[in-house]
Amino acid sequence: MKLCSCLIEDAPCIGVKTNEGIVNLSALGFPSRMNELIEGGASILTRITDVLATQALPTFSEERLKYLPVTEPKKIICKGLNYKAHAEETGKSAPEHPVFFSKFSDALAAHNQPVKLPPWLDAFDHEAELVIVIGKSAYNITAAKAHEHIFGYTCGNDLSARRAQALSEQWLCGKALPGFAPVGPYIVTADYFDPNGSHGIYCDLNGVRAQSGNTDDMIFSCFEIVSAASRFFPLSPGDLIFTGTPAGVIVGRKKEDRVWLKPGDVVDVTIDGIGTLTTPLV
Repeated sequence: MKLCSCLIEDAPCIGVKTNEGIVNLSALGFPSRMNELIEGGASILTRITDVLATQALPTFSEERLKYLPVTEPKKIICKGLNYKAHAEETGKSAPEHPVFFSKFSDALAAHNQPVKLPPWLDAFDHEAELVIVIGKSAYNITAAKAHEHIFGYTCGNDLSARRAQALSEQWLCGKALPGFAPVGPYIVTADYFDPNGSHGIYCDLNGVRAQSGNTDDMIFSCFEIVSAASRFFPLSPGDLIFTGTPAGVIVGRKKEDRVWLKPGDVVDVTIDGIGTLTTPLV
Protein backbone atom coordinates (compact mmCIF):
# COMPACT_ATOMS: atom_id res chain seq x y z
CA MET A 1 0.00 0.00 0.00
CA LYS A 2 0.98 3.66 -0.39
CA LEU A 3 1.05 5.67 2.84
CA CYS A 4 1.71 9.36 3.43
CA SER A 5 2.21 11.70 6.37
CA CYS A 6 0.13 14.81 5.86
CA LEU A 7 -2.16 17.49 7.20
CA ILE A 8 -5.85 17.12 6.41
CA GLU A 9 -7.89 20.14 7.50
CA ASP A 10 -4.82 21.25 9.51
CA ALA A 11 -4.72 18.02 11.53
CA PRO A 12 -1.65 15.72 11.27
CA CYS A 13 -2.59 12.27 10.06
CA ILE A 14 -1.57 9.26 8.02
CA GLY A 15 -3.26 8.78 4.68
CA VAL A 16 -3.43 5.76 2.42
CA LYS A 17 -3.74 6.20 -1.33
CA THR A 18 -6.64 4.39 -3.01
CA ASN A 19 -8.12 4.54 -6.50
CA GLU A 20 -10.75 6.95 -5.20
CA GLY A 21 -8.38 9.27 -3.31
CA ILE A 22 -6.67 9.53 0.08
CA VAL A 23 -8.29 7.84 3.08
CA ASN A 24 -7.58 9.47 6.44
CA LEU A 25 -6.48 6.48 8.52
CA SER A 26 -6.03 8.53 11.67
CA ALA A 27 -9.73 9.42 11.62
CA LEU A 28 -10.42 5.67 11.78
CA GLY A 29 -8.43 5.18 14.97
CA PHE A 30 -5.02 4.48 13.48
CA PRO A 31 -1.96 6.51 14.61
CA SER A 32 -1.41 10.04 13.37
CA ARG A 33 2.40 9.65 13.30
CA MET A 34 4.08 7.38 10.78
CA ASN A 35 6.74 6.25 13.25
CA GLU A 36 4.04 4.93 15.57
CA LEU A 37 2.36 3.09 12.72
CA ILE A 38 5.68 1.59 11.62
CA GLU A 39 6.34 0.36 15.14
CA GLY A 40 2.98 -1.44 15.00
CA GLY A 41 4.49 -3.90 12.55
CA ALA A 42 2.72 -6.22 10.13
CA SER A 43 -0.40 -6.54 12.28
CA ILE A 44 -1.35 -2.89 11.87
CA LEU A 45 -0.94 -3.14 8.08
CA THR A 46 -3.25 -6.17 8.11
CA ARG A 47 -5.84 -4.17 10.02
CA ILE A 48 -5.60 -1.34 7.50
CA THR A 49 -6.06 -3.77 4.61
CA ASP A 50 -9.12 -5.27 6.31
CA VAL A 51 -10.70 -1.85 6.88
CA LEU A 52 -10.13 -0.79 3.28
CA ALA A 53 -11.63 -4.04 2.01
CA THR A 54 -14.76 -4.04 4.16
CA GLN A 55 -15.82 -0.40 4.51
CA ALA A 56 -16.87 2.39 2.14
CA LEU A 57 -14.68 5.24 3.34
CA PRO A 58 -14.60 8.98 2.62
CA THR A 59 -11.63 10.19 0.61
CA PHE A 60 -9.73 13.41 0.06
CA SER A 61 -8.13 14.61 -3.16
CA GLU A 62 -4.38 15.08 -3.09
CA GLU A 63 -4.89 18.80 -3.74
CA ARG A 64 -6.49 19.12 -0.28
CA LEU A 65 -3.44 17.68 1.50
CA LYS A 66 -0.35 19.36 2.83
CA TYR A 67 2.34 16.70 2.80
CA LEU A 68 4.77 16.20 5.67
CA PRO A 69 8.11 14.34 5.57
CA VAL A 70 7.25 10.67 5.46
CA THR A 71 8.77 9.81 8.87
CA GLU A 72 10.52 11.37 11.86
CA PRO A 73 13.91 9.66 11.56
CA LYS A 74 16.55 9.46 14.24
CA LYS A 75 19.09 8.95 11.46
CA ILE A 76 19.30 9.95 7.80
CA ILE A 77 22.05 7.86 6.23
CA CYS A 78 23.16 8.23 2.62
CA LYS A 79 25.03 5.82 0.38
CA GLY A 80 27.43 7.47 -2.06
CA LEU A 81 28.48 6.27 -5.52
CA ASN A 82 26.07 3.37 -5.76
CA TYR A 83 25.29 3.40 -9.51
CA LYS A 84 27.93 2.24 -11.97
CA ALA A 85 27.13 4.92 -14.57
CA HIS A 86 27.15 7.69 -11.95
CA ALA A 87 30.55 6.62 -10.64
CA GLU A 88 31.86 6.68 -14.21
CA GLU A 89 30.45 10.14 -15.02
CA THR A 90 32.14 11.64 -11.95
CA GLY A 91 35.46 10.02 -12.79
CA LYS A 92 35.50 7.72 -9.78
CA SER A 93 35.87 3.99 -9.48
CA ALA A 94 33.05 1.86 -8.18
CA PRO A 95 33.74 1.44 -4.44
CA GLU A 96 34.59 -1.98 -3.04
CA HIS A 97 32.80 -1.16 0.20
CA PRO A 98 29.74 1.06 0.80
CA VAL A 99 30.55 4.75 1.26
CA PHE A 100 28.27 6.45 3.79
CA PHE A 101 27.57 10.03 4.82
CA SER A 102 24.70 11.59 6.73
CA LYS A 103 22.19 14.40 6.79
CA PHE A 104 20.58 16.05 9.82
CA SER A 105 16.90 16.08 10.77
CA ASP A 106 16.45 19.71 9.65
CA ALA A 107 17.52 18.62 6.16
CA LEU A 108 14.15 16.87 5.78
CA ALA A 109 11.64 18.46 3.41
CA ALA A 110 8.25 17.22 2.29
CA HIS A 111 6.66 16.83 -1.14
CA ASN A 112 5.89 20.30 -2.57
CA GLN A 113 7.81 22.04 0.24
CA PRO A 114 9.95 24.94 -1.06
CA VAL A 115 13.65 24.57 -0.28
CA LYS A 116 15.76 27.70 0.15
CA LEU A 117 19.16 27.68 -1.51
CA PRO A 118 21.70 29.48 0.74
CA PRO A 119 22.74 32.62 -1.20
CA TRP A 120 26.31 32.44 0.18
CA LEU A 121 26.87 29.05 -1.50
CA ASP A 122 26.62 27.91 -5.11
CA ALA A 123 26.92 24.93 -7.49
CA PHE A 124 23.68 23.27 -6.37
CA ASP A 125 22.86 19.86 -7.85
CA HIS A 126 20.05 17.27 -7.85
CA GLU A 127 20.29 13.55 -7.11
CA ALA A 128 17.23 11.34 -7.62
CA GLU A 129 17.31 8.44 -5.16
CA LEU A 130 15.40 5.45 -3.89
CA VAL A 131 15.10 5.77 -0.09
CA ILE A 132 14.73 2.86 2.33
CA VAL A 133 12.42 3.29 5.33
CA ILE A 134 13.52 1.17 8.30
CA GLY A 135 10.74 -0.76 9.98
CA LYS A 136 12.43 -2.60 12.84
CA SER A 137 15.53 -1.95 14.91
CA ALA A 138 18.68 -3.33 13.32
CA TYR A 139 22.25 -3.57 14.55
CA ASN A 140 24.89 -5.73 12.86
CA ILE A 141 22.43 -7.76 10.80
CA THR A 142 23.18 -9.81 7.69
CA ALA A 143 22.00 -8.95 4.19
CA ALA A 144 19.88 -12.12 4.27
CA LYS A 145 17.97 -10.72 7.27
CA ALA A 146 17.75 -7.12 6.05
CA HIS A 147 14.30 -7.48 4.45
CA GLU A 148 12.86 -8.23 7.89
CA HIS A 149 13.90 -4.74 9.02
CA ILE A 150 12.55 -2.70 6.10
CA PHE A 151 9.11 -1.10 6.28
CA GLY A 152 9.05 0.33 2.77
CA TYR A 153 10.51 2.65 0.17
CA THR A 154 10.06 6.26 -0.91
CA CYS A 155 11.49 8.86 -3.31
CA GLY A 156 14.31 11.17 -2.24
CA ASN A 157 16.41 14.00 -3.63
CA ASP A 158 19.94 14.20 -2.26
CA LEU A 159 20.35 17.93 -2.95
CA SER A 160 24.01 18.88 -2.93
CA ALA A 161 26.08 22.07 -2.78
CA ARG A 162 29.00 20.83 -4.87
CA ARG A 163 31.55 23.54 -4.07
CA ALA A 164 31.00 23.01 -0.34
CA GLN A 165 31.16 19.25 -0.85
CA ALA A 166 34.52 19.62 -2.58
CA LEU A 167 36.13 21.50 0.32
CA SER A 168 37.37 18.22 1.80
CA GLU A 169 37.06 14.48 1.42
CA GLN A 170 34.12 14.62 3.83
CA TRP A 171 30.89 15.38 1.93
CA LEU A 172 28.83 16.51 4.92
CA CYS A 173 29.10 20.28 4.37
CA GLY A 174 27.59 20.06 0.91
CA LYS A 175 24.90 17.54 1.78
CA ALA A 176 23.33 18.39 5.14
CA LEU A 177 22.00 21.91 4.58
CA PRO A 178 18.43 22.69 5.74
CA GLY A 179 15.88 21.21 3.36
CA PHE A 180 18.48 19.27 1.36
CA ALA A 181 16.76 15.89 1.97
CA PRO A 182 13.32 16.08 0.35
CA VAL A 183 11.41 12.79 0.66
CA GLY A 184 7.97 11.52 -0.30
CA PRO A 185 5.24 11.84 -1.15
CA TYR A 186 4.49 8.19 -0.34
CA ILE A 187 5.99 5.21 1.39
CA VAL A 188 5.25 2.06 -0.58
CA THR A 189 5.27 -0.78 1.91
CA ALA A 190 7.82 -3.54 1.36
CA ASP A 191 5.19 -6.14 0.46
CA TYR A 192 4.29 -4.07 -2.63
CA PHE A 193 7.79 -3.12 -3.83
CA ASP A 194 10.63 -5.47 -4.73
CA PRO A 195 13.91 -3.52 -4.38
CA ASN A 196 15.72 -6.20 -6.37
CA GLY A 197 13.42 -5.63 -9.33
CA SER A 198 13.98 -3.28 -12.24
CA HIS A 199 12.58 0.18 -11.41
CA GLY A 200 13.01 3.31 -13.48
CA ILE A 201 14.31 6.31 -11.54
CA TYR A 202 14.13 9.79 -13.07
CA CYS A 203 14.78 13.44 -12.35
CA ASP A 204 13.06 16.23 -14.29
CA LEU A 205 14.29 19.82 -14.00
CA ASN A 206 11.63 22.36 -14.94
CA GLY A 207 9.85 19.62 -16.89
CA VAL A 208 12.95 18.51 -18.82
CA ARG A 209 14.40 15.05 -18.20
CA ALA A 210 17.81 15.35 -16.49
CA GLN A 211 18.35 11.86 -15.04
CA SER A 212 17.05 8.58 -16.39
CA GLY A 213 18.31 5.43 -14.74
CA ASN A 214 17.25 2.12 -13.35
CA THR A 215 17.76 0.49 -9.98
CA ASP A 216 19.31 -2.53 -11.69
CA ASP A 217 22.44 -0.38 -12.13
CA MET A 218 22.96 -0.27 -8.35
CA ILE A 219 26.33 -1.55 -7.16
CA PHE A 220 25.11 -2.56 -3.70
CA SER A 221 21.53 -3.81 -3.24
CA CYS A 222 19.17 -2.32 -0.69
CA PHE A 223 19.62 -5.37 1.53
CA GLU A 224 23.41 -5.08 1.34
CA ILE A 225 23.21 -1.37 2.17
CA VAL A 226 21.03 -1.94 5.23
CA SER A 227 23.33 -4.70 6.44
CA ALA A 228 26.48 -2.61 5.93
CA ALA A 229 25.00 0.46 7.60
CA SER A 230 23.81 -1.60 10.57
CA ARG A 231 27.39 -2.68 11.29
CA PHE A 232 28.18 0.90 12.33
CA PHE A 233 24.87 2.67 13.07
CA PRO A 234 22.04 1.15 15.12
CA LEU A 235 18.96 1.62 12.95
CA SER A 236 15.54 2.49 14.35
CA PRO A 237 11.98 2.41 12.97
CA GLY A 238 11.46 5.44 10.74
CA ASP A 239 15.14 5.92 9.89
CA LEU A 240 15.85 6.75 6.25
CA ILE A 241 18.64 5.46 4.02
CA PHE A 242 19.28 7.17 0.67
CA THR A 243 20.67 4.53 -1.70
CA GLY A 244 22.56 6.58 -4.30
CA THR A 245 21.76 8.29 -7.59
CA PRO A 246 21.95 7.23 -11.24
CA ALA A 247 23.89 9.13 -13.90
CA GLY A 248 22.79 12.55 -15.14
CA VAL A 249 23.73 14.85 -12.26
CA ILE A 250 25.03 18.31 -13.14
CA VAL A 251 28.52 17.73 -11.74
CA GLY A 252 28.91 14.78 -14.10
CA ARG A 253 28.77 17.03 -17.18
CA LYS A 254 31.57 18.91 -18.86
CA LYS A 255 32.30 22.16 -17.02
CA GLU A 256 31.09 24.28 -19.94
CA ASP A 257 27.75 22.40 -19.92
CA ARG A 258 27.00 22.75 -16.21
CA VAL A 259 23.99 24.91 -15.38
CA TRP A 260 23.54 24.67 -11.62
CA LEU A 261 20.21 24.72 -9.80
CA LYS A 262 18.87 28.18 -8.94
CA PRO A 263 15.89 29.78 -7.20
CA GLY A 264 12.77 29.35 -9.31
CA ASP A 265 13.69 25.86 -10.49
CA VAL A 266 11.39 22.91 -9.81
CA VAL A 267 12.89 19.44 -9.41
CA ASP A 268 10.76 16.30 -9.79
CA VAL A 269 12.03 12.87 -8.74
CA THR A 270 10.00 9.93 -10.03
CA ILE A 271 10.43 6.24 -9.25
CA ASP A 272 8.32 3.65 -10.99
CA GLY A 273 5.93 2.07 -8.54
CA ILE A 274 6.23 4.84 -5.93
CA GLY A 275 5.33 8.24 -7.40
CA THR A 276 6.75 11.71 -7.95
CA LEU A 277 8.43 13.95 -5.36
CA THR A 278 8.30 17.66 -6.27
CA THR A 279 10.70 20.26 -4.82
CA PRO A 280 10.42 23.96 -5.69
CA LEU A 281 13.65 25.89 -5.06
CA VAL A 282 13.59 29.43 -3.71
